[in-house]
Amino acid sequence: RNGWVGYLLATQEIKIYIAGDTDATEEAAAVTCDIALLPVGGKFTMNPKEAAALVNEMRPAAVIPTHFGGIVGNKKDGETFAKGVDAAIRVIQKMI
Repeated sequence: RNGWVGYLLATQEIKIYIAGDTDATEEAAAVTCDIALLPVGGKFTMNPKEAAALVNEMRPAAVIPTHFGGIVGNKKDGETFAKGVDAAIRVIQKMI
């Protein structure tokens, strides 16, 4: 509804979804990718639990939580997110 966009970068070998600022939308849930970068900070974006539910629906091989621990959210948001992600999906945490 806000007109924000996400990006799907694709090569012959891999697809990477960069969600940007977003909520858990039907469009995001329908994305097929190998790696997803999802915001988890909860201000202007999904909170950690909402983002974990979305990635569990998307089923990429790996996910990188973004948009937390700095301007929005807190450093624990990445850990909270990781705990909610299915064990079959690799969570790659950035260093804060």
